[in-house]
Amino acid sequence: MSRALWIAAALGGAAISLPDSSLAVKRASAWTEWWNARSAPARWEASDTSRLGPVAWKRGAAGIEWTELVLAGSGEAWRTRVIAARIDPRRVRLRLDTAFAPDGGAKWTIDRARSTDVFAINAGQFLQTMPWGQVVLGGSQWLSAGRGPLASTVMIDSSGRVTLAHGRAAAERGVSWAFQSYPTLLRDGDVPVELQGADRGIDVEHRDARAAIGVLADGRVLVALTRFDALGSTLGFVPFGLTVPEMAAVMGVLGGRDAVMLDGGISGQLLLRDANGSKRTWHGSRNVPLALVGALR
Repeated sequence: MSRALWIAAALGGAAISLPDSSLAVKRASAWTEWWNARSAPARWEASDTSRLGPVAWKRGAAGIEWTELVLAGSGEAWRTRVIAARIDPRRVRLRLDTAFAPDGGAKWTIDRARSTDVFAINAGQFLQTMPWGQVVLGGSQWLSAGRGPLASTVMIDSSGRVTLAHGRAAAERGVSWAFQSYPTLLRDGDVPVELQGADRGIDVEHRDARAAIGVLADGRVLVALTRFDALGSTLGFVPFGLTVPEMAAVMGVLGGRDAVMLDGGISGQLLLRDANGSKRTWHGSRNVPLALVGALR
């Protein structure tokens, strides 16, 4: 019996459902509900992307598409903007980057991206000024593996292929870049049991600005960043937003097969470059120690 099924069986009829919440997407001038905690899918299929209706993906630099969705949620998330991007690692060479001040404090922000970088996002989670869990830089292990039932490792091999491994450390052979993060949002389309109800070890009520990374069925990388959208872009970085189960739903409805949360809140930041070289940036208000960046091959 798999670990997920064992947990489900152990919880049995005593499982507590998710707190009441819903998500609707704005289509023209109308709102259409596409997710509800009372009937939240335990698994996301490719066909579920139709729940959002037509999504206008815009072309960025070669190998990059991006879009913005305006959502109506519950509580603090009553107006939430999702910025999502699909990155083709066959056209964008991905790597990890770090930056630290002389006193050891984290120093990386999207403003440190190179002029040749077409994509950048903060990576992983961190404890004080250092990344949490395993980090592999250029084929060499920098930090050792962390442990946790909902830890996932994002791995980039020597060919540039990106995969996610759940609940274990990255294999050393053939891995050029890797970092761990948590909690896992999707495992081959399945929502972890811990995210399907309350009192299962994950806070399913807390709301925050969110960031996540995943992989699509065709091997492209999916990233999503949320912004509070009630007061315009000026205060978009304030830490109001989605719950963990709601963010899993966002990654599922956008076609993610495997996905994990990144550090969000005031750390979440994203850079995308257009075909003409101009930048689109969504800043955070805190420096981070680790980032995933990409330049054209």
